[in-house]
Amino acid sequence: MNDIFLLTREKLEKIEEQVLAPYAMKSKDTRGRRFSEPEDPYRSVYQRDRDRIIHSAAFRKLEYKTQVFVNHEGDYYRTRLTHTQEVAQIARSVANILRLNETLTEGIALAHDIGHTPFGHNGEKILNELVGAKEGGFEHNLQGLRVLEELEEKYPDFPGLNLTWELREGMVKHKTQYDSPVYKGYKDYELTLMPTLEAQVVNIADEIAYNSHDIDDGITSGIIMIEDFKKTLIWEAIEKKLDMKKFATLSLDMQKYNITRALINIQITNLVTNTINNLKEKNIDSMDKVRKNKNQLVEFDERHEKMHKDLKKFLFDKLYKHYKVIRMEEKAERIMTDLFKIYEKRGLGDQSILPPQVKKRLEKDSLKRVLADYIAGMTDRFILDEYKKLFDPYEKV
Repeated sequence: MNDIFLLTREKLEKIEEQVLAPYAMKSKDTRGRRFSEPEDPYRSVYQRDRDRIIHSAAFRKLEYKTQVFVNHEGDYYRTRLTHTQEVAQIARSVANILRLNETLTEGIALAHDIGHTPFGHNGEKILNELVGAKEGGFEHNLQGLRVLEELEEKYPDFPGLNLTWELREGMVKHKTQYDSPVYKGYKDYELTLMPTLEAQVVNIADEIAYNSHDIDDGITSGIIMIEDFKKTLIWEAIEKKLDMKKFATLSLDMQKYNITRALINIQITNLVTNTINNLKEKNIDSMDKVRKNKNQLVEFDERHEKMHKDLKKFLFDKLYKHYKVIRMEEKAERIMTDLFKIYEKRGLGDQSILPPQVKKRLEKDSLKRVLADYIAGMTDRFILDEYKKLFDPYEKV
């Protein structure tokens, strides 16, 4: 085969120079990795990041971690993994239109929830309280960084996955309504500056994805009624996207699919349009200007932001505070608290009930931090089985 047809890393970098916008993050301009490695002959630095994340143990575990509904409640409902895939798809679509670095965008999206606990955001809240402020608490974005920098064990020459600075920065600065990490101790990431536009796209793609798929899952569960959803501010825009006469004749499955489809389309369209206006208005033509801009450039306009907030409130009132969801939260609190306390009581010494690989980390970290790592790394299924083994007298071990 003639080498002229091979797409090498050098050729990829030249293509980026020709195709990507001046405000995009180019692969050749990376600040590199914490530990020096030879470059891959065919993959860009961000392609290697993405591939390492996909092949990590923590990424695979997302398949069995709760989004809203616990995994065993039904095969249809989203998990952390399917949510992550939807975020990546939305983020890549936006990045493509804006001529940003799609691969960096995808990598940040795939990594953004990798530090999540079992039982969703409630699990994160419980673990934060159990660890306590003196030990630094628990926050899933920073836990994700810890997983990828330290806890994943793949390479003999360095801990973690040795990802690029830009991808790690995107994780540290990931911010939504449910993500407000405390940056203490992360000064290496220029905390006074904005992240890349690629990271900003993932921030909003995360919100678009979970708002849209929570509507879908909520309707499927029977907790959300379409008639109630019609009272939201965004419904008027959705109606304009649908043939309402035909819509009325569709099955419930087709109705909710078309609602979700229109919902995502409306949000992406406005996000792209408003972001382009922001870039033009503020004369953003370089990465330096992106970083020094005081506010996020990737955002909805005022009208759509109002609809976005109204949609969040609707989901909070109708879904997240529904008694079925609250019951699962109460169960999650009992399970995580009981396990944490028995591990804390019986974690040290020759009679420790912790697995050897977990106990080994006590040579470097405090007991509470090691327990946070261990519990956060569990899937919903594993933590339920672990609880049954330790607290159910009728369980055969």
